[in-house]
Amino acid sequence: MTAPRTLFDKLWDAHRIATLGEDSDLILIDRILLHERTGGIALKSLEEQGRRVNDPAQVFVTMDHVVDTLPGRTDATIMPTGTQFITATRDAARRAGLTLFDLGDPGQGIVHVISPEQGIILPGLTLVCPDSHTCSQGALGGLAWGIGSSEAEHALATSTLRMQKPRQMRIMVTGILPPGTTAKDLALHILRRIGSSGAHGHMVEYAGPAIAALEIEARLTLCNMATELSAFSAIIAPDDKTAAYLAGRRLAPKGEDRAHALAYWRTLATDTDATFDREEVVDATQVRPMVSWGTSPQQAVPLGEVVPAFDPDQRLSTEDAHQRALAYMGLPPGQRLGDLPIDAAFIGSCTNSRLSDLRRAAAILRGRHVAQGVRAICVPGSTAVKAAAEAEGLDRIFLDAGFEWREAGCSMCFFAGGESFGPEERVVTSTNRNFESRQGPRTRSHLASPETVAASAVTGRITAPADLEAGI
Repeated sequence: MTAPRTLFDKLWDAHRIATLGEDSDLILIDRILLHERTGGIALKSLEEQGRRVNDPAQVFVTMDHVVDTLPGRTDATIMPTGTQFITATRDAARRAGLTLFDLGDPGQGIVHVISPEQGIILPGLTLVCPDSHTCSQGALGGLAWGIGSSEAEHALATSTLRMQKPRQMRIMVTGILPPGTTAKDLALHILRRIGSSGAHGHMVEYAGPAIAALEIEARLTLCNMATELSAFSAIIAPDDKTAAYLAGRRLAPKGEDRAHALAYWRTLATDTDATFDREEVVDATQVRPMVSWGTSPQQAVPLGEVVPAFDPDQRLSTEDAHQRALAYMGLPPGQRLGDLPIDAAFIGSCTNSRLSDLRRAAAILRGRHVAQGVRAICVPGSTAVKAAAEAEGLDRIFLDAGFEWREAGCSMCFFAGGESFGPEERVVTSTNRNFESRQGPRTRSHLASPETVAASAVTGRITAPADLEAGI
């Protein structure tokens, strides 16, 4: 009889090549994702060492981070040196014989969006990418985590990484999310409760009836923000929804291989008596639509509440950090967030740019128009999402409402010297980080769901979708 194991234990054990001592193991890496911001650097460094990619068939490259998203884009970028990143990565990927989703390719898009779309990530696989939001892909039952450029070089050359096994944490989400709340609201609710370092050093497994009720794209949103909890990564056990989502995907198993895969996927669940280093229980029925007020994702409140004063008993931040966030955001304690006028609204990023996100935002915008003076932008997460949205007429809804409709990419999720929002402009955004200057020098970002972003764009102030519908 073997001891009960968690899902993470099973995946780790299945990929352990050797125990190396000092609490570290050599882990087999099944898939590697690269993007042009760091991928070209890793590939070039490998070439300069005279090394080759060990298994080119397992490596996938996309253009997403520094590419422009304006219609009619080319290799030229607003970001200084951006063109060099694109061309260097393209040339290195071609020399190495890697699968490349280049500009103009129907498979191009944000790395964490295209991987599930293409069936690159599958239940039971290990996957790494030099990007902290690689944890998104654990939503499909794979072991996916972010790495640095030097680790990417090692993985490319050897298909392995030396790893120390992290501790484990289960977040059990009971009940069902109320109507009008989303996985983004759940993610911000959890962040508010346990803090941005609440899962530091842990592998997080999300479980419970509320998680089982989520569709795959919602699970991707939830796992995406595990890095905001400082988690090593996150995972959700695969189920029938996972299998249905992957059916027919370009790189997903087909025919007899699919039958074998399904049989294996059914074994990928935490055993009943398995133990975790830490457990948290969250009541989904208590989750409400959320919005951030500060400069950390944990600094969030339900819509309708006010900006909080510092609470020394909460122990999630220091008073200095709290006061700095208030000063940066230009907010006093007690400020009602619903009274705040906004300058811009942004829908996009690896958190909330999938087809289901755009459908929900479009339902809010249909027959309405963005408030005067508000700049509103929608950036689909992939070229495939953009094409599907256009086939449904969603692009016309966004355009008629006054939104800009863009090409796929990371866009203004982060500022790297390219396009940005302005100093002290207040932006409601479906992205994952509200750090200082994240979306532009001194820009003030409020994290929210796509629905809240759409509703706020219409009213010109931070607005709950239900309040828009009620005419409040």
